[in-house]
Amino acid sequence: MFALVDANSFYCSAEQVFRPDWRGKPIIVLSNNDGCIVAANRQAKALGIPKFSPYFKVKNLCIKQGVIACSSNYELYADLSSKMMSIIGRFAPEQHVYSIDESFLSFAHCYPAIKCLQTQGQLIRRAVWKEVRLPVCVGIAATLTLAKIANHAAKKIEGYQGVCVINTDHERVAILKQLSTEDVWGIGRRISKKLELMNIKTAFDLANMPAGLARKQFSIEIERTVRELNGQACKVWDEARADKKQIFSTRSVGERITDYNSLLQALSKHVGIAAAKARSQGSSCKTMMLFASNSPFDEQSRSFKAIVHFASPTNCSAEITKAMTQAATQLFREGVRYYKIGVGLIDLASDKHRQLDLFSSSRANPSLMLVLDNLNQRYGRDTLFLVAQGIEQKWSMRRELLTPQYTTDWVSLPRIKC
Repeated sequence: MFALVDANSFYCSAEQVFRPDWRGKPIIVLSNNDGCIVAANRQAKALGIPKFSPYFKVKNLCIKQGVIACSSNYELYADLSSKMMSIIGRFAPEQHVYSIDESFLSFAHCYPAIKCLQTQGQLIRRAVWKEVRLPVCVGIAATLTLAKIANHAAKKIEGYQGVCVINTDHERVAILKQLSTEDVWGIGRRISKKLELMNIKTAFDLANMPAGLARKQFSIEIERTVRELNGQACKVWDEARADKKQIFSTRSVGERITDYNSLLQALSKHVGIAAAKARSQGSSCKTMMLFASNSPFDEQSRSFKAIVHFASPTNCSAEITKAMTQAATQLFREGVRYYKIGVGLIDLASDKHRQLDLFSSSRANPSLMLVLDNLNQRYGRDTLFLVAQGIEQKWSMRRELLTPQYTTDWVSLPRIKC
């Protein structure tokens, strides 16, 4: 048996953790530079606030309806997610963190010892709420896909009170008949429309589709989905996930960049982010791509790109930043108001099998990078950084509605008056 534990409207719920007075009120969370609505809780949706719409279009409606708008507080979300996953992991010997707000558990080696799976699900909910004040729903079933279905039912179908266990065929059929094909894990809107043309409209209809036909008409993944809906375990989480072959760090800026020094600072910041990601998976970079552009909505859209090759693979932020500085002149043009900046490490090699150059000695400093990463991991990103990033980053991401970073910033620690 597998369990899927999923936080309810995670970003919005995270904003309510240290603001009890916000609980039960409509909340939305905005994307980078306060652009679009990326998260909306149940109360906000009930007021007709559309998700993924530009905030400026619904700002007046939000003010009129008393909707609380927040900038994305990534530092808070990451810390609360880490705490939540740690609590969830106590309830099973095997855990797979699927996303920032979702985690799978496997009861394969302990299920006989669990007297009641429904009670186990309620224990998980209570523990997460008690220790981090995040509401979660739990779905438990014999396959990963059915666990996803059960979790969806725990959220959307009345009567389950946040925990749904599919352990009988009657329960499985009853739930599948109430869900559309689009609600099934791995079935997107495009595939759902094709299935509808075949008169397959519900998850139950999909489960009754011949597995061979699903493979012939779509793919082996859809065949596995059909089998999983019938209780046959075909999918497993990847415990040894393959390393990424490319790592990108890109973002639109809060204030347009018009001078060369600011462009260097922005590129340097993205180099630091990408290099840290490469080090975390034990990879080094052979080739780097730099790019910068103005907005596609400007009168004349312009974009620039530069490629840098390294004699020896490296993941040293200082070495990559130096190479970036030498190539950045290819990107800068006077009069261009840069809006989007990015860095891509597009040719990665494992540090275990790094091919060195006999005639070009690397200037990388692994010991320094280890200290850099450990300090930033312990105290938060950019606790320590290269001065090339600049101190006053006027171009940095705009977050005008940012709430305090209660758990990662000493200045933002909650104060209790007794």
